[in-house]
Amino acid sequence: MNKVFNEAGIALMLAGLVSASLVGCGGSSSSDSDSKPQLATKVALGEQLYSDKNLSFDRTQSCATCHNPEQGFIDDRTNDASRNGVASAGSLGDNGTSIGDRNAPTAAYAAFSPLFHEETHKRPTKIMADLEIGEYTGFVGGQFWDGRETDLKGQAGGPPTNPGEMAMPDKASVVERIKENQAYVEGFEYVYGATIFDDADIAYAAMSESIGEFEKEPEFATFDSKYDKSFLPNSDVDYFEYPITKAGFGQALFFSSNLTCAACHQLMPFRNKGELFTSFEFHNIGVPINIALRSFNKVTDLDEGLLNNPAVIAESEKGKFKVPTLRNVAVTAPYMHNGIFNELETVIRFYQHAKDVALNRPAGVVNNPETGAPWGDAEINENIAHDILGKSKDNLDDIQVEALVCFLMSLTDARYEHLLNPVKVENCLL
Repeated sequence: MNKVFNEAGIALMLAGLVSASLVGCGGSSSSDSDSKPQLATKVALGEQLYSDKNLSFDRTQSCATCHNPEQGFIDDRTNDASRNGVASAGSLGDNGTSIGDRNAPTAAYAAFSPLFHEETHKRPTKIMADLEIGEYTGFVGGQFWDGRETDLKGQAGGPPTNPGEMAMPDKASVVERIKENQAYVEGFEYVYGATIFDDADIAYAAMSESIGEFEKEPEFATFDSKYDKSFLPNSDVDYFEYPITKAGFGQALFFSSNLTCAACHQLMPFRNKGELFTSFEFHNIGVPINIALRSFNKVTDLDEGLLNNPAVIAESEKGKFKVPTLRNVAVTAPYMHNGIFNELETVIRFYQHAKDVALNRPAGVVNNPETGAPWGDAEINENIAHDILGKSKDNLDDIQVEALVCFLMSLTDARYEHLLNPVKVENCLL
């Protein structure tokens, strides 16, 4: 049975998000509103906790630091490992010196990732039939690049005690920081009961749950990009008028059965407003080591991706990472699990390179256009998805690459459109 969200499932999720924002989670009825504390729901607690730097050891970092609501819910900070003014591939820790080895993924639309599990499901019918790409069998969903946390609650509980992130020594220490704030104390006791602080582990779990509930709020998933608006009645969709506009041309290419973009970045059978632009599958596409990042963080171990997930033991999963959503992708650079690329054009060129590798033929673009250097060998050479990468029938020219970038820009939420490159916006007629 296919457990990945289908169109109906997403509609139910959207309805749930709206409902949660209206009625909240936990708490008492409106009849005793006068006795309610300032933070009377799980969502209210989570919203406050999400931006609270006091939950890190040196009180410098919160969830919002690495998942900034004003910047597409990514870490937009620069540090010594940054290149060309783009946010660093690895986040700076609370101690001001440690730099992570993975690019902080966006928290936007993360609520739609299914619980981590194994399944077999069909890919979009046209893609599967025309390109002869079979069903997917393997792991899907979860949180983090390797899906190691099953859900949002688990994800929210990770950073505070991670020594390279918020660096608190243990859960009890985090709970003590929570208890410093009287509004928290009153809110937790109101929502979770008067004995919530009797057990530090239970209180910590309540904190994680609250943040997870906040991350399900509509502001994390607005579905109001130009792509989404093109589905509205009487919408001005000139920017998608194929083949007149670049974005329209790019959209046609993206959903085309001549390319494999949609094999991993399309969830629903047909073009749809609720499309999440990720299958939540796990794949190794041969991404090279980010040598520039590792020259700063001094990491030497290979990143084995899905095999780092404690629930996964098969060597056949080594090097695989969760397919990220493409929503807001134009404003959430850098790209790939290790942030090795800064530009969308480079990402598309890399896929062309990966296709050439899969087909064992001379590369169309020999070097990385950002660095002028060769692409580099895959960090993990086993289990690369050559079966998908090598199925594309077309070699993209400069005009097609530009068109795909224009389409990807159209997936930007309305609140982040000001972050787009204005020259590119005008060039794309968005």
